[in-house]
Amino acid sequence: MTRIYSLVKFKERRRELRKRATTQEDLLWDKLRNRKIGCKFRRQHSVGGYILDFYCKEKRLLIEVDGGIHVKSDAKEYDEVRDKYFKELNFIILRIKNDEIEKNIDKVVEKIKSCF
Repeated sequence: MTRIYSLVKFKERRRELRKRATTQEDLLWDKLRNRKIGCKFRRQHSVGGYILDFYCKEKRLLIEVDGGIHVKSDAKEYDEVRDKYFKELNFIILRIKNDEIEKNIDKVVEKIKSCF
């Protein structure tokens, strides 16, 4: 079986993304880290050719934090292809907009927990 998790070729890119996290990603990470909501999350974890914002292995849950760039048509198409790939692997995909995190982080956490 071909390895698809945490590919070495993405190691430096994952590290760079963690260092340059957005404010919204940092806010959400603070709520998810150290099993604060009951399960382990990783940030900037790679699966296949994609790097995920947040990943919970035990729940097969992927969380993507979407900023303004995701409303552009080419980004929407990319996201659709990406989401299809993960659905075929039986992952749950949760997309959260930046403004949702800014306006009500507790509601976002409840939304994540509802995926369990």
